[in-house]
Amino acid sequence: MQPCSLLSLATAVPPFVIGQAEAKEIGRRAFRRKGLFDKLAGVFDNAAIAQRHLVAPPDWYETPHGWAERNAVYLEASEKLFEEAARAAIDRAGLAPGEIDGVVTVSTTGIATPSLDARVGPRIGLRDDVRRAPVFGLGCAGGVSGLALASRLAVSDPGSNWLFVTVETCSISIRLESDDPAAIVATALFGDGAAAAVVRAGNGGLASIMGSGEKLWPDTLGIMGWRVEDPGLAVVFDRAIPPFIEAELAAAVDAMCADLRIAREDIDRFCCHPGGVKVIDAIETALELHQGELNIEREVLRDYGNMSAPTVMFALDRLIDRGLPDRVMMTAFGPGFTCAGLLLEAA
Repeated sequence: MQPCSLLSLATAVPPFVIGQAEAKEIGRRAFRRKGLFDKLAGVFDNAAIAQRHLVAPPDWYETPHGWAERNAVYLEASEKLFEEAARAAIDRAGLAPGEIDGVVTVSTTGIATPSLDARVGPRIGLRDDVRRAPVFGLGCAGGVSGLALASRLAVSDPGSNWLFVTVETCSISIRLESDDPAAIVATALFGDGAAAAVVRAGNGGLASIMGSGEKLWPDTLGIMGWRVEDPGLAVVFDRAIPPFIEAELAAAVDAMCADLRIAREDIDRFCCHPGGVKVIDAIETALELHQGELNIEREVLRDYGNMSAPTVMFALDRLIDRGLPDRVMMTAFGPGFTCAGLLLEAA
């Protein structure tokens, strides 16, 4: 792949903030299976999360909601987050909205038809002939996979400017009436947010995107994803995720590196989706990094929780602010079970 310039990056979060102690108390009051909650309550204390941003006030999560109501919250909040992140990314790229030629939108926490880009694009000044590529189903891998898709589309049409936006409202899937232990984990982990970037073929900008890769492991559909139920989406988190990453990640990254004609040792810094503290630990072990080396990922997890796809973009934003190393590989895991990778070089 020819290089693609990352011209800008922006993030956005909703207005409501909840501390981990408050989240734990809400769960204790509202979760139906008190015995199960007490057994798993330690997940709140061990998640290494201080606070999260939410699209609804904390007391909203204490009452039952159906799928229609949850999705209505998704639509209202996602449009606002999309607009805020997209406007900032376009402005930081030094462009006018009318100079955007295409939009890749990644979101998996609700249903929007017409898609978010169609709903928000006219409001922010995108042209009526802008090319749109809304993508659903990537989950936590969507930050890396979506940025990779936008870069490939930009390279395929030299001179075009592509906007990438990812918006997730994970918290609307919190289900305190559920009998599933994964629902407690979600209550301790999930936050909401958005990120946006502008890319264009060529070098320069904040960094150059040099290529990307993906690994889909066979027979792993049940490791991560959603179950669609009448009250809403139900998260699927298999306890095997951290040990699976520890066992399989290195080979997947090595294969991606080989396709990009580099070695893993040539990478100065990994920028990883911080899906949880155990996931971060597993990545460090798998890639033979020093324990605690993914410090920025831990900071993002602490300050925002797991926002799914946008989370790795928050980590990249902090990494750029502190000085991007010469060669960085972004990685993220998602339903499939899959690992997405993207190679950046400092401008």
